[in-house]
Amino acid sequence: MTSSNTPVRTRFAPSPTGFLHLGGARTALFSWAYARHYRGKFVLRIEDTDVERSTQDAVQAILDGMAWLGLDVDEGPFYQMQRHAEHKQAIQQLLDSGHAYYCYSSPEEVQQMREQAKAEGLKPRYDGTWRPEPGKTLPPVPEGRKPVVRFKNPEDGAVTWDDLVKGPISVANHELDDLVIARSDGTPTYNFCVVVDDRDMGITHVIRGDDHVNNTPRQINILQALGADIPVYGHVPMILGPDGEKLSKRHGAVSVMEYANAGYLPEAMVNYLARLGWSHGDEELFSITELIAWFDGSHLSRSPAQWDPKKLNWVNAHYIKQSTAEDLCQQVIPRVQALGGNTDSIDMLAIIKLLQPRAETLETLAQEAMLFCGPQQEAAPEALEKALTEQARTLLADFKQHAQALESWTAPQINEIIQGALKRHQARMPHLGIPLRLVVTGQRQTPAIDAVLAILGKQTVLQRLENF
Repeated sequence: MTSSNTPVRTRFAPSPTGFLHLGGARTALFSWAYARHYRGKFVLRIEDTDVERSTQDAVQAILDGMAWLGLDVDEGPFYQMQRHAEHKQAIQQLLDSGHAYYCYSSPEEVQQMREQAKAEGLKPRYDGTWRPEPGKTLPPVPEGRKPVVRFKNPEDGAVTWDDLVKGPISVANHELDDLVIARSDGTPTYNFCVVVDDRDMGITHVIRGDDHVNNTPRQINILQALGADIPVYGHVPMILGPDGEKLSKRHGAVSVMEYANAGYLPEAMVNYLARLGWSHGDEELFSITELIAWFDGSHLSRSPAQWDPKKLNWVNAHYIKQSTAEDLCQQVIPRVQALGGNTDSIDMLAIIKLLQPRAETLETLAQEAMLFCGPQQEAAPEALEKALTEQARTLLADFKQHAQALESWTAPQINEIIQGALKRHQARMPHLGIPLRLVVTGQRQTPAIDAVLAILGKQTVLQRLENF
């Protein structure tokens, strides 16, 4: 394993075949936070060996997602496809040292070997036909057939590592067959490229999803054959959906940028993602600075984390409350305008201050702001008919009369005439508050009605009361 004196170097190595999904974002966050905690380097490597599915748009989506989360990289992005010269050089190194060999078995022959092993109750695997051994005579080379290159995996002993998340893991070498490290056209395979890139980039710690656990013993053996240092591995369990199944599109948004578009704050998403599979005591809410200070690789959970939209909304609401109204205003105005709202002739700062305490996302904040920035919303006729009792009409008339005479149109002054009307008619707040809300806003529930009316303005409120 790497020396404790070696500077920490972590990496995030996504495949550019789609957006930055939540699981990948968490892996990137853990790798980034670990590097930042130990004042190391965080490397971005784009593993674009799947040429048919890899796109530059997907690369940009990954970069955008990381930038939104604030995951700055120290080196990269490096592109795996641009490093094939180094990969082929490493393959030659293994061939020259006897740790790799040419295999001329056809894909059909290999499949037959696996089916035969399965029929005998053994693990499906390549049977080592072309594996060179002392005193062994290899078959004649088939004419015109191009070979693959296989890694000569050790047959004895075991691969053992102390996983940062799962603890000690040991895999017997006889469980592993000889991995193809170069295809018949000479292109190196994914598992081999990863090993060479980690070696050449000096990666000391690999934090990744536990779907890679089966790759790790093979990669360790190849690194040892290359004479390279072995990184510390940490395999993080997957994220499950609210129903306990693997998180997928059917659970809702799975791209971090979808959450950005939906009005979640990046600091809230970082906070929430960090708690999916990691903890620091009972802390639920913490800053990025605190995350870096605490994220030393301990307290990573061995159990799958579960995505909880309600918990995310709670975290996001906290960060919205902590934001300045001025900052929120800048972020919400474009959203209101996108909804067709007019933000020019209204006090947006006052609106944000009013709505901020109960908002869960920037988008819901914008939607609620449409109460002030959009056209008048008409209440449902049945709701109006039920609310506009004889008492309600009397109270509305009283309110309107005193509102017309009001010189200072402020929330305290409006509240004063509301209370006066209630006192004069011996009524309770709902008797006036509900019909007043329905007539003026079209809604049965709003923030404090005196504040709402103050923002809407005297002329607008009186105009809407005109017909009642």
